[in-house]
Amino acid sequence: MVALSMADGYARLTGKPQCVIVHVDVGTQGLGAAVHNASCGRAPVLIFAGLSPYTCDGEYRGSRTEYIHWIQDAQDQKQIVGQYCRYSGEIKCGKNIKQMVGRALQFATSAPAGPVYLVGAREAMEEDIEPYELEQIHWGSLGNAALPEDAVHEIAEALVGAKEPLLITGYSGRDHNAVESLLRLVDTVKGLRVLETGGSDMCFPADHRASLGLRYGIHERIPTADVIIVADCDVPWVPTQCKPSPGARIFHLDSDPLKQQMPVFYIPAEARYKISTSTAFHQLHAYISSSPSLSRTLSDPTYQSRWDALAREHSSRLSTIRSLAEPSSTDSTFNVSYLTSRLRHHLPATTIFAIEAVTLTAFVTDQLLPSLPGTFLNCGGGGLGWSGGASLGIKLAAGPDRFVCQIVGDGTFLFSVPGSVYWISQRYRLPVLTVVLNNQGWNAPRRSLLLVHPEGHASRASNEELNISFAPSPDYAGIAKAAAGGNLWAGSAGTTEELEAKLKEAIQSVKGGVGAVLDAHLDGPQGKYGGGKSVTVG
Repeated sequence: MVALSMADGYARLTGKPQCVIVHVDVGTQGLGAAVHNASCGRAPVLIFAGLSPYTCDGEYRGSRTEYIHWIQDAQDQKQIVGQYCRYSGEIKCGKNIKQMVGRALQFATSAPAGPVYLVGAREAMEEDIEPYELEQIHWGSLGNAALPEDAVHEIAEALVGAKEPLLITGYSGRDHNAVESLLRLVDTVKGLRVLETGGSDMCFPADHRASLGLRYGIHERIPTADVIIVADCDVPWVPTQCKPSPGARIFHLDSDPLKQQMPVFYIPAEARYKISTSTAFHQLHAYISSSPSLSRTLSDPTYQSRWDALAREHSSRLSTIRSLAEPSSTDSTFNVSYLTSRLRHHLPATTIFAIEAVTLTAFVTDQLLPSLPGTFLNCGGGGLGWSGGASLGIKLAAGPDRFVCQIVGDGTFLFSVPGSVYWISQRYRLPVLTVVLNNQGWNAPRRSLLLVHPEGHASRASNEELNISFAPSPDYAGIAKAAAGGNLWAGSAGTTEELEAKLKEAIQSVKGGVGAVLDAHLDGPQGKYGGGKSVTVG
């Protein structure tokens, strides 16, 4: 889990494929939810696993020599992870091993990127071969695809002619060039709003007037939009909670518009294109800017009025966000919004955040206001525990001078295998600031049940009765410090005064080369479930 999450984080930040080596079938199973995360998060990773030797009597060098070789002989080992991988294959001899690796990496790095899986028995690994080389240029990933000319024309005309255009994206920001291309498009089509959903990457600057921030498939602007572009997005809306109007024109631009690994997926798009969104944004901007008729249309005062309205809306939204971060007027406790606002205040502007805050993600993102490409990464899947290893991979990729902060829920922290994470952190000198959002329980199950049965019996039950409570809370920082052999700053805070002091200490520790874990007790010295808006916020 930790190794693949590290590779995932490194690959996400750099775009360079990484490799993880595991032990036969049991090591493959040990990857756990990290395979799901790498697949949904589109991380280019090559996983290699051995196979039990296929000979027993010494027929080949590498034949079985241990008891466990019989026990670990799976019937079809590739099927353990095959459905999550872009490609899986077996290395059956040494003579074409480089071709097999090259082919696997082509799948891993071609859109939609993701994990690939290779296996090989010991006999093949022991084979003697003559040294040989491949021309690496022959084994590159597929080139980016562009929109057809007629599609550029149709979508551009629709965008400019719309009264309430909306662009919904989830991971287009993985390509940092896409952020700049989208900015130019939004600045040209004044009135175009951008909603991020999924949040695996920072796709659009949150400090821009057109930004609606991050929400998970629910936003008031979705039903009112008359033209919607869905760009590199897995779940643009949740139809039972929020959906476009029947008359809205919808265009789907995606590296994987069919969502080939989802058995059930469809949106009412009149056209869909398998393309590079960065290229598509550039095409649309170039076409609109060079079209005399569209330029004349955009010069109408109506568009400036829309632009001014976006500024007012954005200012109002930021004011609301700031109000959520106000300290309590009745005591010295703090909520997640206050905590995150203080993090943003104290940390360097170039800090890279690895976010796994689950039900609190929208609140965390609102306060961070991510605006620089590559500084905000969220688990693209649903396998809890990603951020522990991922933050280490991000730190390894970013280098010693770049600050990395992991913000993680308390239940998710336990899933991250902290015993491995913090040993690796100190062993390989990868100091990261971890902030544990301690609200004493797994609160995603409560949110799920309330969305289906808001007035049901379980809606009135306590966390203890639902068996999702962590009271009494584990010593999360203590667990991490023990795993690091004591070479880690560990602390907790339950009041605003403690938070201010402890944050400064933790940050200085990380800057000095020693990792830090801050156990942040939300809404009280022991941490508790805040409920309220956090139950149903998108």
